[in-house]
Amino acid sequence: QVQLVESGGGLVQAGDSLRLSCAASGRAFSSYAAGWFRQAPGKDREFVAVITWSGGTTYYADSVKGRFTISRDNAKNTVYLQMNSLKPEDTAVYYCAAGVRSRTLVGGAADYWGQGTQVTVSS
Repeated sequence: QVQLVESGGGLVQAGDSLRLSCAASGRAFSSYAAGWFRQAPGKDREFVAVITWSGGTTYYADSVKGRFTISRDNAKNTVYLQMNSLKPEDTAVYYCAAGVRSRTLVGGAADYWGQGTQVTVSS
């Protein structure tokens, strides 16, 4: 009973920054871990970042650690992904996801998925 809608994707140049937002509906959202995944053309969907329900713990893929920051505002039912120093290899469709257990979500087992938003980074 959670619906996720991403926004904020677009076309940027290498080195630029972009902030993605994931708006969630459902009062139970604050009890779920939330995260971001991405899928590039011809590749499998991969884990990007996850944040626990309380926001106290975060997980990042090695490829984005130090450049991306995940955060959440439970009062607004929103999860964010701040992406800095973007690279062409970051180009992908980015999906917001939610799950009961944060470590399970890191592995890609989500209870809910958003529709995705396109991020394109030109060189």
